[in-house]
Amino acid sequence: MKHARRPLAQLLRVATLSTLLGMSLAHAADDYSDITQLLRAGKAQDALAKADQRISTNPRDPQLRFLRGVAQADIGKQTDAISTFTKLTEDYPELPEPYNNLAVLYANQNQLDKARTALEMAIRTNPAYATAHENLGDIYAKLAGQAYNKALQLDASQAGTLRPKLALIRELFSVDAKSAGAKGSATVARATAPAPTAAPVAAPAPVVAAAPAAPVAAPVPPPVPVAAAPAPAPAPAAAAAPAPAPTPAPAKAATTHNAAKDVEKAVQAWASAWEDQDMGGYLGAYAKTFQPKGQTSRAAWEKERRERIVGRAKINVGVSDLSVKIDGDKAQARFRQQYSSGNLNVSSRKTLDMVNQGGRWAIVRESTGG
Repeated sequence: MKHARRPLAQLLRVATLSTLLGMSLAHAADDYSDITQLLRAGKAQDALAKADQRISTNPRDPQLRFLRGVAQADIGKQTDAISTFTKLTEDYPELPEPYNNLAVLYANQNQLDKARTALEMAIRTNPAYATAHENLGDIYAKLAGQAYNKALQLDASQAGTLRPKLALIRELFSVDAKSAGAKGSATVARATAPAPTAAPVAAPAPVVAAAPAAPVAAPVPPPVPVAAAPAPAPAPAAAAAPAPAPTPAPAKAATTHNAAKDVEKAVQAWASAWEDQDMGGYLGAYAKTFQPKGQTSRAAWEKERRERIVGRAKINVGVSDLSVKIDGDKAQARFRQQYSSGNLNVSSRKTLDMVNQGGRWAIVRESTGG
């Protein structure tokens, strides 16, 4: 069945619904059940009050904090919801759902670059997260529409080629109000609740309905033996032509090329998060094994980075002359970094040593100069 696609600005209206549908109340703790029932009844303000009350005794419970963010978004407290989900990405960078809902919030504010960065983080955290892939496709389509409009403004002579493209994008995001808004109609919710793997609280964390796992590939059957043809009479040795050497398959080169492209994307996402002062995306680019240089602890380094990044009037981080070397699950990215903020303008060489952690390239060491 073909589903009606909602514009990005309307995605938040399904955030509460999709969270409820993504939870299994049969095995959820009473706290979660009470809050979700309030959200189901449209009492987001009461749900927020109850979530805050429960969080006061369980401040690190990820599901309670996620529900708080949903309630904040539902009553229009966009800034508070962004803060809630951002803190969740910092405390639980392994959960993709907070990144996804951050992207929904950013898209609602037409901050499409921030939405794109958040979705890329969600996908690095869980490459099989279909919701984030779909949302990222929508973001790319919206960005393409903006670019086509800008091109049309700059050069009206290209209208013949640009307007059909714009029409296709508008059609993609058109809404059939009756089919999309009717009760019981099949819609795809795109903001989802997290499924924490290990919540640090005494009560067991709720299990959230996850997307179906990728099907396991069926084993390849053994080749059917073929009856050998009778061997021909041996030819004279001098007449035997040497067999041509087999051409090596380019699979390894293609794999290395794809890995290098993924590393380049990870570096660009790291720089974009830094520019946007998105501490969830920025700190999430670093592996848990990252050892800060000259710092006594990871916590001290994160505190220092927040103080230097958050609150700046404007930050620009440029990446040029990027080269990547791949060695199995390890990579080294070398580039020239152009940093500017206020009166400070610095150009320097930067090296990032990275490791592949479940399909996500993360920084384990960084150095400047050389």
